[in-house]
Amino acid sequence: MDKTNRVLKEIEQKYGWPEERRNQSYAALRAVLHALRDRLTVDETAHFAAQLPMLIRGLHYSGWDPSRVPQKMSKDDFLQRVRREFSYDVKGGMEHLVQTVVHSLRHHVTEGEWEDIKASVPRSLTSVLA
Repeated sequence: MDKTNRVLKEIEQKYGWPEERRNQSYAALRAVLHALRDRLTVDETAHFAAQLPMLIRGLHYSGWDPSRVPQKMSKDDFLQRVRREFSYDVKGGMEHLVQTVVHSLRHHVTEGEWEDIKASVPRSLTSVLA
């Protein structure tokens, strides 16, 4: 629980959101996790999720249909996918939101795993996940 709260607080601090807007940071985390999960292969999703804190791992898998992945997504497709799940206006746009969430998650995932993830997505998308 503590690790999940730290991720959410880091997102909130980056945007200056008070803790009362926790639902907004949670929605950002969920939207990015789901877009990433659906872009990755089943194996890559499992390797990534295994490193996440337990509650974030559950959020990552929530509603997942492994028979429908990987979905081909360009950078624009990926950002539109995040936008569909994240219904709030946010300064800096969706790319900045994704980078903020990814930065918060990076504390829990090895560098090798991030390199594997970046290697499995289109080049245009790696800039968002860096």
